[in-house]
Amino acid sequence: MNSDTALADTASAMALNAEGMAALGRGAFAEAADLFAQAAAADPQAPSLWINLATAHRGAGDDEGERAALNRVLEMDQRHLTANIRMAELHERLGEAGKASFRWSGVLALAQALPDRPLALEQLLDHARDYAATQGKAFGEAIDSGLEAARGGVPPSERRRFDACVDTMLGRRRIYHSQPEGLHFPFLPADEFFDRSHFPWLDQLEVMTGAIRDEFEALRAEGLSDFSPYVEMEAGAPLNKWTALDHSLDWSALHLWRHGERIDTSCARCPETAAAIAAMPLAHVPRRMPTAFFSVLKPRTHLPAHEGVSNARAIIHLPLIVPPGCRFRVGGETREWRAGEAWAFDDTIEHEAWNDSDQLRAILIFDTWNPHLSAAERRLLTAFFAATDASGLDPAASAIGD
Repeated sequence: MNSDTALADTASAMALNAEGMAALGRGAFAEAADLFAQAAAADPQAPSLWINLATAHRGAGDDEGERAALNRVLEMDQRHLTANIRMAELHERLGEAGKASFRWSGVLALAQALPDRPLALEQLLDHARDYAATQGKAFGEAIDSGLEAARGGVPPSERRRFDACVDTMLGRRRIYHSQPEGLHFPFLPADEFFDRSHFPWLDQLEVMTGAIRDEFEALRAEGLSDFSPYVEMEAGAPLNKWTALDHSLDWSALHLWRHGERIDTSCARCPETAAAIAAMPLAHVPRRMPTAFFSVLKPRTHLPAHEGVSNARAIIHLPLIVPPGCRFRVGGETREWRAGEAWAFDDTIEHEAWNDSDQLRAILIFDTWNPHLSAAERRLLTAFFAATDASGLDPAASAIGD
């Protein structure tokens, strides 16, 4: 096609489009559709002509004609906002709930890139959000109902990963990844709360809860004077999520082991606790592991979302004093601590804690190896850190410590 022919076709399309708009204004939808179809045939790469044709079909009640015209636009540009909006409205009008929800969600994503949105579009986006949320809720309820019998025969511990899969697919749960601030060990499962079966010795630890709590209460009776702020940033550090807790006793700790070193004075004051920890299968990596401490969270204190330093380890919590209103989130799962019930988690997955009560919360915390590491991998990691220390480069001990 030469340039003169192209210009003639464009001029013809513009003239036909003008006639179509006049017919549309008169409510002559069938006539308008015929004129817009001729215009689009003359200049098939002009999205506005197909949009106008879709409008005429909509006025004439020709749903499939409207769908075909909108599809032509989306074939040219799948991110065309008007075409996506009109297709979402068509799906909704025809009761195609799943398709409408998908298309409205796409509209919301496209609109995020627009810096200035007119009021009419904002109102449309409000509708999109409401529709997507309503349909998502209905779909989730239908899935839950359909799975009720199948889930009923499976213990919660065995269907935990499946339930997380379904919740993620339904948009009820985010996907979280391990994001360590120090050493990352590749290919380990991003397991938020580890399955208890990996830690059969937790039963032995829980039996000691009463004795450990008694020793903590003795420290508490002395006024917790030996506890120090858990967050101690260097002078001049820029403002960040920890600023509110910097050098604050709202979150405090008394260490029994730190960076692999036993704190003899602390252990002497808590011999039952020290013996209980020593009896656990601790990881021994000089200058790094184990770390064990009493963690105290004062009333109305929130620990902001954060990540730990290495997924090569697992963190153990043994709750000692837990008033109502204390909870803990790792990734997409939030649990309430229960005194005497231990758990293990991967602290390199985003986590946060709340004490919304008017009382103190106390937990015994220590670390051990990630259960998904093999014995050979544990030996190699220990050798790696010994080699880095021997090199004289003196890397920060926190590459795997607390």
